[in-house]
Amino acid sequence: MTTSAPARFDDRPPAEQQRRILTVLVAAQALSGAGLAAGVTVGALLAQDMFGSTSFAGLPGALGTAGSALAAIAVGRISQARGRRPGLVAGYLTGAVGCAGVIAAAVAANPVLLFLAIFVYGAGSSTNLQARYAGADLADPAHRARAVSTVLVATTLGGVIGPNLTAPTSGLAHAIGIPHLAGPFLLAGVAYALAAVVLGVWLRPDPLLLARIRAAEHSATAADDVPHPAVETRGSDVLIGTLIMVLAQLVMVAIMTMTPVHMHDHGHGGAATGLVIAIHIGAMYLPSPLTGWLVDRCGRYPVAAASGLTLLAAGIVAASAPFDSIAPLAVALALLGIGWNLGLVTGSALITDAVPLATRAKTQGLIDVAMAVAGAAGSMASGYLVAAAGFPVLSIGGGILALGMVPAVAFAARQAAMTSRRERPDTLDPDTV
Repeated sequence: MTTSAPARFDDRPPAEQQRRILTVLVAAQALSGAGLAAGVTVGALLAQDMFGSTSFAGLPGALGTAGSALAAIAVGRISQARGRRPGLVAGYLTGAVGCAGVIAAAVAANPVLLFLAIFVYGAGSSTNLQARYAGADLADPAHRARAVSTVLVATTLGGVIGPNLTAPTSGLAHAIGIPHLAGPFLLAGVAYALAAVVLGVWLRPDPLLLARIRAAEHSATAADDVPHPAVETRGSDVLIGTLIMVLAQLVMVAIMTMTPVHMHDHGHGGAATGLVIAIHIGAMYLPSPLTGWLVDRCGRYPVAAASGLTLLAAGIVAASAPFDSIAPLAVALALLGIGWNLGLVTGSALITDAVPLATRAKTQGLIDVAMAVAGAAGSMASGYLVAAAGFPVLSIGGGILALGMVPAVAFAARQAAMTSRRERPDTLDPDTV
């Protein structure tokens, strides 16, 4: 008797299903990374050009992250109701529409339309982040952080290439009659649309829906006489995971948003700015496989503490960087990206561990809203703070704020250890010796 191939992909072994899902997610993330980079590279410069003032340079970043907050709710709810594929596709298509709006606003020199379009464009960055959860839906609990990191690292390709295409896309935009600063949004719109196509066509089976089916089958085949306690949300892990990601996002966005403006104001050209941002985005995503391995191997809390310390180092280096030197800023932005990566992977793993499948996507979406709000606040405040006190004050202040993760994580680790000791059975019962 011969064994035939499965008639449906859903019938294939779980490991094969997970590999295919990760492959599709990696392809989509590689595309969307280019779209993510456009707003980072030139969004602040567009506002500065329209208003002629640095004070408003942080506003596009704030509106983009506010838009990503609304999108996080929508993507989370769609994913909860219909699966990851419809939610992610809707988010990326919305981001593509926002890119078209930014181009139209630049042509019309209309700041109101620009801000509205940047708000819509924020859906792309929110969706790019939400995709990391899709990688963990079917992952074994011992490998969840690595699954999250595999999806994140794929963003590196587009994220690094995108900023370095600032000059070519600006030239293309000028050639077709579009203001040169809007050029990167041409690339972003195409990238987001292609990511939506990849997910819409190939993300099958849907990882969240399949995970629910597996959980239901496992429940149904369990012995009726064996009690199974209901799966509950572990609130403390949700809280600490949220705190880690919120602080990392706030500090990272605030410093990152104002770096292109800071460099522009001190005579650095678009190519130099693109290089520094490319290094930063590469550092945000490229270390992900190592981060995932560390989180799974060393534990969630130690890596979270490392995130706070790395972000502090980034703030110190950025604050002390000479105005005419690119290398120290590149180092600072690399540290900024690494610190953010450590926090994001750790927080995502904590939350996925703590929240049951029945409410997972919705809860993840709401937590990403908190991240987006923090990013919006950081971006908005960054422009005013730099205008009032300078870039070094922003940088060192952000680093000190990130350091707040360390005592919070230490307290959570202590509480977890105490709980574990209380729940551990006594293995030294004298009657059994």
